[in-house]
Amino acid sequence: MKRGFDIVAALILLLLLALPGAVLAVWVRLALGKPVLFSQVRPGLGGKPFTMYKFRTMTNARDAKGELLPDALRLTRFGRFLRASSLDELPELWNVLKGDMSLVGPRPLLMEYLPLYSSFQARRHEVRPGITGWAQVNGRNTLNWEERFELDVWYVDHHSLWLDLRILWLTVRKVIQREGITAKGEATMSKFKGNSR
Repeated sequence: MKRGFDIVAALILLLLLALPGAVLAVWVRLALGKPVLFSQVRPGLGGKPFTMYKFRTMTNARDAKGELLPDALRLTRFGRFLRASSLDELPELWNVLKGDMSLVGPRPLLMEYLPLYSSFQARRHEVRPGITGWAQVNGRNTLNWEERFELDVWYVDHHSLWLDLRILWLTVRKVIQREGITAKGEATMSKFKGNSR
């Protein structure tokens, strides 16, 4: 039932948002240059890698050595607007339609984190990652890593269509209120370095 809901909802949203998405793509191209889409390999169901797509929100500014500058220096005002409004997430609907992701589930993190997880934390990969999730509506990037993983695993143990609908409704409220977009002192969220649990 969850997968069927994802397919129908993603297809409807992709059709409804086709024109606004095209306008946004042009806007991203003019404001940030090419490429319009940011793609990155992330771990999905069972930790299996997939390519996630988002509208880019940062420039490609580099230092004298050719290294990318820190996120905080590459994130423009326009990029902050995209993240605050969650408009950068729209291309992930394609990932949902393909089956890489769900509308609701633990957010897909970085591949480099996989060997750092405890057995408890790794349980977040027992379901498909989501565009939004239980952690996103309970603090998002203001949560520390331990809190985020606790909420992710709680979702794994309790997920249902009704819970998904509740999370989607809460997500709309959070986006409108623009809550939890960044962690204190960070452009987005601090890197996970592992822990002892």
